[in-house]
Amino acid sequence: MGRTQRHDRPLDTIWEIDDELWQRIEPILWEDAPATPKAHGGRPRIDWRAAINGAIFRLRSGCQWNKLPKHFGDDSSVHRWFQRWCRNGIFEQVWAVLLEECGEIGAVDWRWQAADGRLGKARFGGQNVGKNPTDRAKNGTKQSVLVERDGGPLAVVIAGANVVDQKLLEATIEAIVVERPDPKKLEQNLCLDKGYDNPTGHDVTERHGSVAHIRPIGEDRRAKRRPGRRKPRRWVVERTLAWLSKCRALLIRYDKHDVNYLGLIQLACALLWYRRVNRLQAA
Repeated sequence: MGRTQRHDRPLDTIWEIDDELWQRIEPILWEDAPATPKAHGGRPRIDWRAAINGAIFRLRSGCQWNKLPKHFGDDSSVHRWFQRWCRNGIFEQVWAVLLEECGEIGAVDWRWQAADGRLGKARFGGQNVGKNPTDRAKNGTKQSVLVERDGGPLAVVIAGANVVDQKLLEATIEAIVVERPDPKKLEQNLCLDKGYDNPTGHDVTERHGSVAHIRPIGEDRRAKRRPGRRKPRRWVVERTLAWLSKCRALLIRYDKHDVNYLGLIQLACALLWYRRVNRLQAA
């Protein structure tokens, strides 16, 4: 696919969805919607758009659900709908729709990929939580993320902080939210740091048809590359993890249910792709 010219001025940080993004999200919500309440019974359904905005506000601010500003609606109702959408994979579907849209305009480069993990605190424990080896064995969660050449997130999984990176690599590759191009038709290079330089890391990349670029353990950072060898772009996944960490609800995990925490990450990834869509359409 050809590369599309980028626009110099990206979309501002998204705190509320605009009309264009809502047009993409609303049909997905209706497909998952339960039966419509009877005309003369039951409370009316809350404003879904306001509820999504409430979820984004919590994603950005890290506030408690019962501290959401009142204009988002009843906080308990917003939280119930958010949990339903997380359980049913709605935010993953939104992420996939925006990723496919970028792919249609040539803005997804599958030829170079990178994966890495990030450790974070988990204040209240819960599922997929383990002892953080870098934080005095306190409860923590690991995010394992796979990105394409420019840092666009393709997949994410979460696990306990004590799970090593290479054990999450296969699950991360298999969690790609859209259909992955056939490695036999399109060469795909996977860049990994020295934490994956072991039999598990090499075996997983080989079985999934990727060309591994794994930094060997003990290699000098200043060592010159061999002639004809391209420099692996490992730093793009670290940048994406840094972007996600700017969301305070992701930097420190407060959700006991792992599906809710994963849903917040998926929502953040979807917003990253929408920013790219917006930037390319404005070019």
